[in-house]
Amino acid sequence: MSSLELNPTQPANPALQEIAAVTAAQHGVPAALDQQLELLMQQGELRRLGVAFTRFVAQLGTADPVLLLSCVVLSELEGRGHSCLRIPDLLSDPDALLGWPAGQWQALQNSAGPLPASSRLWLRQLAACSQVLLEAELDHGQPLLLVDDRLYLRRYWNYECAVASAVQRKASQPRPLDLQQVRQGLDSLFGATVDANANTDTAQTVDWQRIACAIAVRSHFSIITGGPGTGKTYTVARLLALLFSLSAQAEQLRIVLAAPTGKAAARLKQAIDHALSGLAEKMQDQLPLAELAARMAPAATLHSLLGARPDTRSFRHHAGNPLDVDVLIVDEASMVHLEMMAAILDALPPHAMLILLGDKDQLASVEAGAVLGDLCQNASAGAYLPDTAAYVQAASGQQLPAAMLHGQSALAQQTVMLRESRRFGGPIGQLALAVNAGEVAASSHLLQTDNSGMLSWYAQAQLPALLQLALAGRAGVEDSYLPYLQLLQAAPVLQSGAAEGGKEEGYLAWVKQVLLAFDRFRILCAVREGEWGVAGVNGLIEQALIAQRWIHKRSDWYAGRPVMITRNDYGLGVFNGDIGMTLPDPQRPDSLRVYFLQGEQVRSVLATRLADVETAFAMTVHKSQGSEFSHVALVLPEQGGSLLARELLYTGITRARQFFTLLTPQPGVFGDALQRQTKRVSGLSALLR
Repeated sequence: MSSLELNPTQPANPALQEIAAVTAAQHGVPAALDQQLELLMQQGELRRLGVAFTRFVAQLGTADPVLLLSCVVLSELEGRGHSCLRIPDLLSDPDALLGWPAGQWQALQNSAGPLPASSRLWLRQLAACSQVLLEAELDHGQPLLLVDDRLYLRRYWNYECAVASAVQRKASQPRPLDLQQVRQGLDSLFGATVDANANTDTAQTVDWQRIACAIAVRSHFSIITGGPGTGKTYTVARLLALLFSLSAQAEQLRIVLAAPTGKAAARLKQAIDHALSGLAEKMQDQLPLAELAARMAPAATLHSLLGARPDTRSFRHHAGNPLDVDVLIVDEASMVHLEMMAAILDALPPHAMLILLGDKDQLASVEAGAVLGDLCQNASAGAYLPDTAAYVQAASGQQLPAAMLHGQSALAQQTVMLRESRRFGGPIGQLALAVNAGEVAASSHLLQTDNSGMLSWYAQAQLPALLQLALAGRAGVEDSYLPYLQLLQAAPVLQSGAAEGGKEEGYLAWVKQVLLAFDRFRILCAVREGEWGVAGVNGLIEQALIAQRWIHKRSDWYAGRPVMITRNDYGLGVFNGDIGMTLPDPQRPDSLRVYFLQGEQVRSVLATRLADVETAFAMTVHKSQGSEFSHVALVLPEQGGSLLARELLYTGITRARQFFTLLTPQPGVFGDALQRQTKRVSGLSALLR
């Protein structure tokens, strides 16, 4: 099969083939294979970066077809969040691995010539290539590394090794504790408890929040995972109070809160402040908690915490210039990718504690790695050692279920899964659990038979129905974009110098109302492109608002335009994922500013200073992580794909506090997605074992 057979309508052009052969010879890739790579790149099946990397590797040594095809696939998978390529996966079903139409890989393989049929021979041929580093081999700067049956871009192998080593070291590093003091502190925070009976063998009778606090203070690394409403921030607020009570100099304890996005960081600080204020009244005779909490700095994004530097991957803080911190708490840890986790661990001083919070079942970061998922592989089973069980009973009065006492790793001893959802006990919680378990029949039944009004399914949705939902809500549910649009119409009359007249405070109060009203409802899309994707839905809503005179658009910027920041700008103090609203400047009514709600405060940036933004009536599920809305409308495309899986559905559903609406142009896409589970290839869990 020739390299042009993927596109039979394209005639063979001898002149172009000759040019391609000369170009291929310059970078070492055989001409037929190079033409096929070029064609796949033009068709959007391969990234330009992957093809360029393959050509680069070919220039460094022998252009072995096994090596070149492996490079193509490895680079493609890295762009989809995998940190390595398992060769057996490639040979068992390459089209499924890449999400290609049947036969596409065969055409690419045919252009490369005869190839080994078994993984063993494929691995042997890779190991013989000078561009591949083996573990026992001298390092000559090879760009690729082969470990067991996994091929890596070497920097991802370095990240995995760094994360595994640091986690194991910190998790195994005990902190000096007075068990009686820990027990007294937990009794003060959670209420006195009587030691549980030794024959307890059910997870439901265990106070996992109390146990999480006891385990977290035990070493320098811990994970608290759990679904929505299980009380992760409630638990961490009590953990902070416990740490203060255990510290000889509590006023000098440096505690830092952080999250991947500005929105998630603000929500973390707000939730913990609220929980600590309640605890302050409870513990006023024992601990000046209000004063200690007030000393904590505002929560930071991970990029700002580490000191991101423009146009470089490196950070200001690292092992040579560590963070000035005793305890670092990172929320929404499922969004933290492999490279960032390695940077966090590298920047922590040896004595510092790291506490990760997150839902292990949510979507992983769009970048390579599924770190929290890898770290929490045994979270559901517990996997605790007898020593841990003895410590938990002595420190908290709780008895770990006997079925969970089968652990080995240090990491498992420092991981606690919260199992009881206090907020998600209704239909939305039931749906989230069914989706997370991949139960198609149960999930569909809940959506079709819910009588509470909390759930709704537009099984054969049309675009006009989506528009009606966005602008007017649905039966019994008013949360839509209508309240925010009505507030826009009731905007205060502005004149030049309005702020001087003392009206700015009232204007900002109105701005806050607009932001809060907009934040009650959100459309989440599974994909970016197409009429059911972010681009199509944003365009649809914008055109409808123009036609109905809700907005007046004369350029890209207009009053009432919601925008999402798509790139961190440290100079302006805005970060990737932040949502703002475009409104007139009270000082200069002819100018526009974008207003952001950060905690209880409103801040703004001149619209023309924001270069990296997009309209945000609709956003991807990925971008919604770390946010919650009263009513969520989740829109699926007409056709599924490898990216449409149960983790995406679960994440979208759990963004909803009160109401959830599912829209599917084709109802079968929902069931197909439920049966598909995202499996990111990684060697981190093997290294941790």
